[in-house]
Amino acid sequence: MTLSGAAPGVAYRDGNVLRWTAAYTASVGGDVVFFLALSWAATRMAGPAQVGAVLAVGAIPRALLMLVGGVIADRYGPRRVVIGSDLTRCLIVFGAAALMQFATTRLSMLFAVALVFGVIDALFMPAVGALAGRLTEPGQLGRVQGLRMLAVRLSNAIGPMIAASVLTVAGVAAGFGLAGLLFSLSVGLLLAVRLNRTQPGVRSTGSSFADLKDGLQHLRRNRHLSRLVVVVGLGDMCFSGPVGIGLVLLTAERHWAAAVLGWTLSAFSIGGAAAGILLTALTRVRRAGVVLLCSLLATAVLVGALGQITTAGVLIAGSAVLGTTSGVASGLGNALIQRKTDPRYLGRVSSVTSLSTVGLGPLLYPVTGVVAAVWGTGVFFAGCALVCLLAAVLAATKTVRGSEL
Repeated sequence: MTLSGAAPGVAYRDGNVLRWTAAYTASVGGDVVFFLALSWAATRMAGPAQVGAVLAVGAIPRALLMLVGGVIADRYGPRRVVIGSDLTRCLIVFGAAALMQFATTRLSMLFAVALVFGVIDALFMPAVGALAGRLTEPGQLGRVQGLRMLAVRLSNAIGPMIAASVLTVAGVAAGFGLAGLLFSLSVGLLLAVRLNRTQPGVRSTGSSFADLKDGLQHLRRNRHLSRLVVVVGLGDMCFSGPVGIGLVLLTAERHWAAAVLGWTLSAFSIGGAAAGILLTALTRVRRAGVVLLCSLLATAVLVGALGQITTAGVLIAGSAVLGTTSGVASGLGNALIQRKTDPRYLGRVSSVTSLSTVGLGPLLYPVTGVVAAVWGTGVFFAGCALVCLLAAVLAATKTVRGSEL
């Protein structure tokens, strides 16, 4: 079912797109606060060793069920699924806050919360990606992805500071409560979002398995689209978590103060926010495929160089530039994917890209630690550079290089 709305205009002046952007910002902020509160609670109950186990319990079902989430988004509409999953996350987190405040809490409760949250996330991620492609006309998709990038990076920059303050002053229950408030704000804003009436949705009449198979066949049939999905998946994989962990390990290896780490991570987020503003402001990205290729090459060089830096100030500056180049690559790549995807398949295609980034990225945390421990953080960042370089090689092929947005 398609909901009618006002005729779409310039994305950053479209009230419908701006409501979605505000909702997505609140939702990402809720994610940041939730995971910090969950990690803090696990550390206080059982120590640092259990934090990874609790986070893994949520990450595994998210990865395993991501493709199913894409099918559900296409069958029932991304708006319905986003609102329903965001509301469920809100209730889960408020429930966790109540248990932390009024009941005797155990580690098993945190495992249960992480597990259920991970399952719901597997529904939310593909749906929110599909919804972004159904808000306005195709010519505005680059700007929508710029706004999405801006929302993610600002939430990642500001969210940890707010969460840390609440956890320090009021405790874990208040941290979960803050996450619940952010999710509830997101739900309220999403209720006012309408889909673009010029892009009608088509509900499937087959089985869920048939829909999943059809979505994968759609990717296989469309060589241009499938190549773009692989490029974006490889380009984003290291930046969905592993690089952040690598920066933590790098600052520890160099014996730098925690303030250096904070500035480095903030600089990366600010650079990504700048990329989001740039993509939002541009009327058109000429030769978008070539720009995607160049930004991936720059990202590969920068992330490889990051592991060799021995001066804190240079690391902070390099992180800001890396945030910008990787942000441009991610925003452009996702916009091109949505431009090339039939609206009937947006959820399933989004689930594939989400699987390779948000789904599999956290599962690479143990690999990050092992590589850094055995060979040093420089080798880890060199590995990330090779992954980005592979994405650039694929982007250099004619099918991707010739893409226009």
